[in-house]
Amino acid sequence: MVTFANMLEGYQRFRATGWANQRARWDELADGQSPRVMVIACSDSRVEPAQIFDTNPGEIFVVRNVAALVPPFETNPGRHGVSAAVEFAVQVLGVEEIVVMGHGLCGGCKAALTQEMQDAPLGAGGFIASWISMLDDARSKVVAEHGADQGRVAARAMEQEAVKVSLANLRTFPWIREKEVSNVLSLKGAFFAISDGVLHILDEQTGMFRAYG
Repeated sequence: MVTFANMLEGYQRFRATGWANQRARWDELADGQSPRVMVIACSDSRVEPAQIFDTNPGEIFVVRNVAALVPPFETNPGRHGVSAAVEFAVQVLGVEEIVVMGHGLCGGCKAALTQEMQDAPLGAGGFIASWISMLDDARSKVVAEHGADQGRVAARAMEQEAVKVSLANLRTFPWIREKEVSNVLSLKGAFFAISDGVLHILDEQTGMFRAYG
């Protein structure tokens, strides 16, 4: 079990090796960042985009949250953290691709499928329940196909439907839709199976995820 004390030891190793060995790279990044890809992933500690895609600092702009969800475009008052990150990546950094990456054994998707936190109070699952309510329609689709089954087949279907929900919600942002139509920006769906380490890519024409490589 890693503690903060262990993390500080890791920092010392990084400072002595990783940072020192890439000093030129850090000097370059000190003046700004120019990633071409934004990755929206889950907060799950087992799914680290930079590690999965073997990228270096400054190469991908990453936003992580429960179930890798993107809310639809809204103009009502509120603290729109994901929307702010998407706006910054697209409008300020000028990323050319957005990848939404779901994953196997996602706790948020499981909670959405089982509705186990549906009536939970804040502090005991209520914030989670409110967030994953974005998957209510996806859940209805999965239940219609799999019935009462909540095993791994239905769970994976839910995990992959969540990716499609986020892609659809991204397209409700006017400036994302405009850039996609103009071929300035492309959206991609991916799914990483932590049980076997295989990455799947969404074919939006068929709605199917296919193993890559």
